[in-house]
Amino acid sequence: MHAPAFFQQLIEAEIEKVSFPREPENLYDPIRYTMALGGKRLRPALMLMSHELFGGDYLKVLRPALGIELFHNFTLLHDDIMDKAPLRRGQSTVHEKWNADIAILSGDTLFVKSCELMMEVEDRYLRLALTLFYSAATEVCEGQQWDMNFETQPEISVDDYIQMIGAKTASLLACALSIGALTAGASGKDLQRIHSFGKNLGIAFQLHDDVLDLYGDEKKFGKKPGGDIVSNKKTFLLLSAMHDADGPLRDELVQWIFAKNFNPAEKINAVRNIYSALGIRDKAETEMEKYFHAALQDLQAISQPEERKTVLREFAGQLMLREV
Repeated sequence: MHAPAFFQQLIEAEIEKVSFPREPENLYDPIRYTMALGGKRLRPALMLMSHELFGGDYLKVLRPALGIELFHNFTLLHDDIMDKAPLRRGQSTVHEKWNADIAILSGDTLFVKSCELMMEVEDRYLRLALTLFYSAATEVCEGQQWDMNFETQPEISVDDYIQMIGAKTASLLACALSIGALTAGASGKDLQRIHSFGKNLGIAFQLHDDVLDLYGDEKKFGKKPGGDIVSNKKTFLLLSAMHDADGPLRDELVQWIFAKNFNPAEKINAVRNIYSALGIRDKAETEMEKYFHAALQDLQAISQPEERKTVLREFAGQLMLREV
């Protein structure tokens, strides 16, 4: 079994080999720019690790794994437009560097290319692989729509939030792992288990991101903490605080949520203090641990030798300990 870093480096090298036409420049240059911004290459690495877990040769699914990564970047490109985000990984987003129309078309082209790469799955697995891929793609869109709906819906429950991140974030992780397993000949029950592993891990991953946004080290996390608070993003932390707070604490929290003119640092500090009084960080980390341990149980149930599961188990643990 290869280490995760091996697969991440392999994916990075293969991305550089993916060719796009030179013309029209305003269509393809943004794609090259997007893919050069880097990233963890988490999803394709998981696909290759899953394939190897079930005894497959990772080289046979390297191109479809690239398709997973291109699809992920397509979603980020379009998310940035909808979020009006100025930066992605410390650099200007495509819609800022070019414009929104160009970003939409470049994103669409990335999606098409991701489908082409996914079609390089071995023929006997192709129909089911594409079914898994398109199902996950639809879930990602559903999750994004729920996330946008949450911006204007006054009452959102923690369960609503978990459902949303299960679709928007976790579905593609589960898809990558499932296709990796499928194309290595995994059984039906093991396909269900590896998919559930990915779903639970993806939810834990996003909950950890929620915590890092406020409590992460700025130098390691790459952005100033508290961005979710400033934008009133309905994360697990904010929704839990709204559910648990009463009396003066709730009044203060509501006041900050509806404040139009405020000092960002003051708002972040005030809301962080409310979270501390309510034990929200501990609650978020407990929820994260719940889904992480559910993922480990799914992995444990897979009918493969323990030594083959070690790499995935350790990688999952690293994701929960990461500071970026």
